[in-house]
Amino acid sequence: MIRGMHHISLATADLDRFVHFYRDLLGVALDRISPLQTGWEAFETIVGMRETAGKVAQFNLGNMNMEVFCYTNPTPRPGERRPACDVGIRHIAFDVQDIQAEYERLRAAGVEFISSPQYLKGGECTSCYFYDPDGNIVEMQEIHPGSPVRPAFGVAKASA
Repeated sequence: MIRGMHHISLATADLDRFVHFYRDLLGVALDRISPLQTGWEAFETIVGMRETAGKVAQFNLGNMNMEVFCYTNPTPRPGERRPACDVGIRHIAFDVQDIQAEYERLRAAGVEFISSPQYLKGGECTSCYFYDPDGNIVEMQEIHPGSPVRPAFGVAKASA
């Protein structure tokens, strides 16, 4: 029986850049960075690769976790920016307060946005997409009172 969502997992070719973006710019709590144990047979069986090496960063997102692998072996292919309509996991979303202030802060720091925050009438939320350094689409979403969208934590707060 599935009990809930535990974590999402991403991969990067530059862990320092990734950690800087998510921890320092977005404010996601970094729990730890650990080495990938070369020759760890059970792990290598799960991921379907042999002689793996690298590091993994663990982030705590409050209501779930995010793990980020940075392989040095095998060598990763570079990420690519794909449109939101392509098949696969298309974005990760953060529940935020004061989306306009977050948008302005991140834009001033050089983050590339697909659009400015847009109010979704009927959904009673405001949302926008941007790219992380590896081309992953990230969403910020502010849920307003009366929204049918469930917030990540408790009840939606009134907008400032």
